[in-house]
Amino acid sequence: MKKTLIKTFSLLFLGMFLFTQAQFRNRDRQDRRQEQDSYQYSYGFYLNLNQFDYKLVLDPKYGMEDKVNLVQTKPTYSFGAGLIGRMRLNDNFDLRIEPGLQFVERELIFNTQSNDQYAADASNPFTPKTLTEADMVRRVKSTYVDIPIMLEIHADRWYNSRPYAAAGLNYMVNLQSNSSAADDNQQGIFRSTTHNFAWSAEAGIQFYFSRFKLTPAFRGTFAFNNEIVADNTGTPPYWTAAISTMQTRAFMFVLKFE
Repeated sequence: MKKTLIKTFSLLFLGMFLFTQAQFRNRDRQDRRQEQDSYQYSYGFYLNLNQFDYKLVLDPKYGMEDKVNLVQTKPTYSFGAGLIGRMRLNDNFDLRIEPGLQFVERELIFNTQSNDQYAADASNPFTPKTLTEADMVRRVKSTYVDIPIMLEIHADRWYNSRPYAAAGLNYMVNLQSNSSAADDNQQGIFRSTTHNFAWSAEAGIQFYFSRFKLTPAFRGTFAFNNEIVADNTGTPPYWTAAISTMQTRAFMFVLKFE
């Protein structure tokens, strides 16, 4: 699936690039959709290819041994889609809201068997267990309702194109967080927070065609809050005890149609 998505977006981007090059080589080209820049409000939708990962800060006792990280994160590629609402502020600034769904799967690997050495600690005694592969690997599936609000600054149009940059804040609801589950990692359930906040930065070029505006862009999204939900009292410190802070970070290639 990952290879198919990459090939699809690569071919789409190549086709778009060749098409726009053809129109720019035409000396008789006309400026298209000039009226769209003056609209107070406009709407559209977008599709995106994403790579989600976790930024981890590990607990120095349970998450590290001799400066070696005992927990690793492995990102994967997936996709998302959403809607666009734009409000014109002036000739160079727009305000955008782009609610969408992001479908995500990440992998956390816990090489924390060495934490058996802390089983007799008076502050947190536990009964050691032998970790199986199922215990060591957590495939964390998430579906985010992502609501970014961004301020866009753009340059003046050059014929049928216009570069821009944008930045703003995101409210992200994880519909598969398991935050209220009674079970935890001891039963194979990885829990994270449902309500999350992040900031995003984006850059791209807007291309004007006769019937619509197409915008390829790159976006980075970085969470503010710690998304880890601690395991229950009495659960051995093989899992969430090894992580002090866990924050989402994502990189996206976005195609917008307005």
